[in-house]
Amino acid sequence: MAQAKTGDTVKVHYTGSFDDGGVFDTSAEREPLQFTIGGGQVIAGFDRAVIDMQPGDKKTVNIPAEEAYGARSEELVAEIGRDRLPEGIELEIGQQLQLGLADGEQAVVMIVDVSETTVTLDANHPMAGMDLNFELELVEIV
Repeated sequence: MAQAKTGDTVKVHYTGSFDDGGVFDTSAEREPLQFTIGGGQVIAGFDRAVIDMQPGDKKTVNIPAEEAYGARSEELVAEIGRDRLPEGIELEIGQQLQLGLADGEQAVVMIVDVSETTVTLDANHPMAGMDLNFELELVEIV
């Protein structure tokens, strides 16, 4: 039976959880995730975990933060004046905003603090700095 390798398109059922057991995502009630191994479509540790699996194989892996969404960076947290945001926007902690950058790219940031005059924005991925656990089942090599 064939083993999954870099460049293969695969279908995988998964359940992702934190170290405390809380589930953050699962494909259990939907179609399996389809991606190309090494294609940059999933986090690096997920890609590597599927290599050498055969259809029907199941395993549980721990993916360290460095192979998931990276370490948290305090350089990606910034306090800006409220006057730099569009007028009339309601600002709430935990709210995500999409901002245009000077180079024309877009960035998604989360509001982490609000005061009378400033807003603190965090551009880290919400799971940056976290080790992640996945239960994987290779369904098919397409």
